[in-house]
Amino acid sequence: MILRLICCALTICLGLSGLAPSAAQAQDSAGPLQALLQDNADAVANPSRSTVDTLIGALLGSDLPGVPEFLERWRDRGVYLRASDGLFYYATKAAGGFALVDVDTGQDLGQADSADMSELRPNAGVRRVIGSALVAFQLLDDDPERRLAALDAIARSPSEDQLEPLRLSIDEEPDPLLQERKIRLERLLSARFAATPAERIAAIESLEGDLGVDARAVLNLILTTSPAVFPTLPQDRNIAAILTPGTEALPQAEAYARLVEAGFAPPLTGVATIKDALIAAMDGDTVAGIPVSSLTTDAARKAAYAALAATGAVPPLVTLEDQANALAAHQFVLVYAEPDPAITAAAEETLEAILFKVGLNQAADLALDGLSLASIYFLAAIGLAITFGVMGVINMAHGEFIMMGAYTGYVVQLFVPDYTLSLVLALPLAFAVTFGAGVAMERLVIRWLYHRPLETLLATFGISIALQQLAKNIFGTQARPLTSPDWLSGTLTFNEVVSISMIRVAIFVLALLFLGLLLYILKRTRLGLEVRAVTQNPGMAASMGINPDRINMLTFGLGSGIAGIAGVAIGLYAKVTSEMGADYIVQSFMTVVVGGVGNVWGTLAGATLIGFLQKGIEFLNPSNTLAAQTYMILFIILFIQFRPKGIIALKGRAAGD
Repeated sequence: MILRLICCALTICLGLSGLAPSAAQAQDSAGPLQALLQDNADAVANPSRSTVDTLIGALLGSDLPGVPEFLERWRDRGVYLRASDGLFYYATKAAGGFALVDVDTGQDLGQADSADMSELRPNAGVRRVIGSALVAFQLLDDDPERRLAALDAIARSPSEDQLEPLRLSIDEEPDPLLQERKIRLERLLSARFAATPAERIAAIESLEGDLGVDARAVLNLILTTSPAVFPTLPQDRNIAAILTPGTEALPQAEAYARLVEAGFAPPLTGVATIKDALIAAMDGDTVAGIPVSSLTTDAARKAAYAALAATGAVPPLVTLEDQANALAAHQFVLVYAEPDPAITAAAEETLEAILFKVGLNQAADLALDGLSLASIYFLAAIGLAITFGVMGVINMAHGEFIMMGAYTGYVVQLFVPDYTLSLVLALPLAFAVTFGAGVAMERLVIRWLYHRPLETLLATFGISIALQQLAKNIFGTQARPLTSPDWLSGTLTFNEVVSISMIRVAIFVLALLFLGLLLYILKRTRLGLEVRAVTQNPGMAASMGINPDRINMLTFGLGSGIAGIAGVAIGLYAKVTSEMGADYIVQSFMTVVVGGVGNVWGTLAGATLIGFLQKGIEFLNPSNTLAAQTYMILFIILFIQFRPKGIIALKGRAAGD
């Protein structure tokens, strides 16, 4: 038995002596990064905030090429320690264990048993330190995408330790755009984390022309305040404002609650507190020697409570007078989190200048929105202005011609997949389709209803319903896509505040082209001369050999054709459905009436007024679009009361009417 134990002991000793040289040999043959990790093995395996800085410094000072990958994998918990040899590996779970990768060479080292591997799990604080160390490498990475990702990470979570690596990387940055972004990000970080007040103030002042949201966020962080209360106004605190109790900024009840919270005053003795104390202190039919039957008023109950307080049974009674005296004896202030007054003063001045510029740019952006909406209304209404002005026809089906134009563009795109070519083809085709539909409608219906406005309104309203139902039967009730070309899919951006979609720019250009084309037709062609003659005096025009019936037909067709082109333009950014025309018919009539019936310049003026008015009301009341529409209609009604013939009234027949 003793011999057997001796043999087992010898076997174990031999086994241990065989293992030890093996592990030692593995460590001796390790690469430079592995050797560095072995020198700091405990700090790698069990990192803490007290040891990680030394380890990170050693890694960064080694200039080894594998350090960035190690830091990244260590942060993401991809580094493992193998117990059998004490070495660190990159490892991923595999069937039967872990697949190992050498930290120096990146070579596959086969598999290891799960029981032999332990995952390194740095805590959140250590991972933040590792992430900050990674920034220095990522900002100088050869891959611009990784440098951009590093800048995005800094912008999302800025910290003081990122500032110096960012500064050192600026001169080394080969990409001008990335260098510009690094410079701007350095200013943002310097405003908060620079070492000296002078550096911070210089960085803050450099942000004066920056309209970015992140610049305002940095300044607001510097200007963060918290409420405080003091017996006397402190001289060593950066006071943002002195608050007066009883004002809107600091109600009296809130002010006294702050005193109580700060321990400067006892809580108010409320009615419920007095009642509960008196009930608890009842001794038969009396409370503090006072008959219960006499405690029928607030004054009596307060007196009884004061008697109890005099005996020490309850806390002293705190009256409203006591509250007022306590409030008057203390100072209520807002204190800056930033202790340096010079820095907060610079931040306030810079933020005020930025907000002023933001306001100006918001006004410019609102003007662009109003201009784009005015161009849409102009395109939608110009055809109606011509027909209404020349013929006096209230065409309730005008919106359906817009819808027909949009569906024409959709059908063209089904057969021509090139969106640019399909758009070029759709515009004249939409004009042709809606011109033909308008001529047919005038010949079959409108011509029999001249000088009968009520019958015309009812007939065109019925036609609009029929056209909507026809579109539903053909295309269904689902919205159909009218896709814009790639060159119209972007946004024209002027700065962080002012931008406009390219589609709206294209619609604005199209509106200008049609304005010029219509002015040319009306002023420079025989058709325009005849249209103007019929518009001003149809009887005199007929006596001069002009056929009013033919002019009415062509004019109605021209107005309908323009509506079709407007439908293509509107369909590029709005939904294409059978009801889309109804969204624009009311605005079209308002545009015509406000601008002046039958006048191109009047239609332009009306579209501009309504477009800017609608955008202005929506800006003031952004949460309620329906209310904005209601206010706009009320304004139009009032406007018509004072100028019933519109902004630019026609002369001749219109004036006579």
